[in-house]
Amino acid sequence: MIQQFVIHEEDYRRITAVCDRLTRDANAKSVFLVDKNGQLIASSGATDHIDTTSLASLTAGNIAATGGLARLLGEKEFSILFHEGERDNLHISIVAQKVILVVIFDSRSSLGLVRLRVKKASEELAQVFNELQRRGDAMGLPSPFAEITDEDIDNLFN
Repeated sequence: MIQQFVIHEEDYRRITAVCDRLTRDANAKSVFLVDKNGQLIASSGATDHIDTTSLASLTAGNIAATGGLARLLGEKEFSILFHEGERDNLHISIVAQKVILVVIFDSRSSLGLVRLRVKKASEELAQVFNELQRRGDAMGLPSPFAEITDEDIDNLFN
């Protein structure tokens, strides 16, 4: 089951601050945080030239496919993926088994630096998302939309 979170403005600012710091400290071109449903949560850096909707959904699909490969090999998951391109590289990691962190970087950085900075950022993001989960569990609601019925949706659009 994929966990859903209610992210308040203060939480979003904390998440964005971590992404901004990671972009700067890793000398990355851009950083994205995506949920496992393929929805973009936050982004940082040079994102104007990227179709963020496609990036988010394809990243989630990549993680899902890689999860299938991991299970075939008897692994729980592969928590880090790396794709090397001619100009740009992708470092993709799962944070706290809840969200996906994507770092796009080029020759101005290195895989070692990115991995080092991602580790620190992942710890900070895990703390935020664990707090969100505890808050959600305390409220006892599986989803902020749990009480919305099909009739409510029909009434909204009629």
